[in-house]
Amino acid sequence: MVPIIEVKDLHHRYPNGCHALRGVSVTIDRGEFVAIIGQNGSGKTTFVKHLNGLLRATTGTVDVNGQDVSKHKVSEIARVVGYCFQNPDHQIFCDTVYKEVAYGPRNLHLSQAEIEERVIEALGAVGMLHLQARMPRDLSKGQRQRLAVASVLSMRPEVLIVDEPTTGQDYRDGVDMLNLVQRLNQAGHTVLFITHDMPMVARFAHRVIVFRDGQILLDGTTQEVFGQADVLRTTFLAPPQITSLAQALPEFFPDTVLSVAEMVDQTLAMLQKRGKEVRPS
Repeated sequence: MVPIIEVKDLHHRYPNGCHALRGVSVTIDRGEFVAIIGQNGSGKTTFVKHLNGLLRATTGTVDVNGQDVSKHKVSEIARVVGYCFQNPDHQIFCDTVYKEVAYGPRNLHLSQAEIEERVIEALGAVGMLHLQARMPRDLSKGQRQRLAVASVLSMRPEVLIVDEPTTGQDYRDGVDMLNLVQRLNQAGHTVLFITHDMPMVARFAHRVIVFRDGQILLDGTTQEVFGQADVLRTTFLAPPQITSLAQALPEFFPDTVLSVAEMVDQTLAMLQKRGKEVRPS
């Protein structure tokens, strides 16, 4: 099966001479849920902006759905790769929720019936059907982020990129946002999300790609990446506290722990095993 995203030896230099990406090669399969992490300036956002054509490679290739991104307009790529900015206010500009979500499909010159269908579908997916007549500026930050997702979903992309989905939100709103993204992944969308929130990575991501100095430092399952805590700390990031606690007690928790529930399960399994070992015959 052809991967949905295939990047080979990608380099990017900004006009000021900054070499932001240095030989990045990676493939992402359909249906994956990938967290992209790294310190500020490591190349995360520069990388994902190549996937929808907002930035063009200095050298190297980026293929999406088997197509070379460099040979297509951004408007064409947007039908396959949807991008939600870190600040939703950077992409919201219409005076009602309905018009905002309808903007993309309308530019595809679809019929009014199909535009209506897509708007209802997208707003329903983010739980905002009842707000379609509201003005975006009257919405909360979390609602505006969901509106930004809906405006992307109305283009029916296969890939959804979400940049810092929990920034500026409290814990509950952050979880709600990623629960929404998780449901979209379960519905068939390939998801990439950029974040500095390691507990959210542990809770939601299936795979983690770590950037440092414009290169991929680590790439693996969430357990594999958080299991290399010393390497991860070179990016000034650390595993969640529960993971670090378990790593400080390797004799009790030999496997990487991502949640309290996993720690409880491993503790119970250990106690049951030790109980059997000391039980008199």
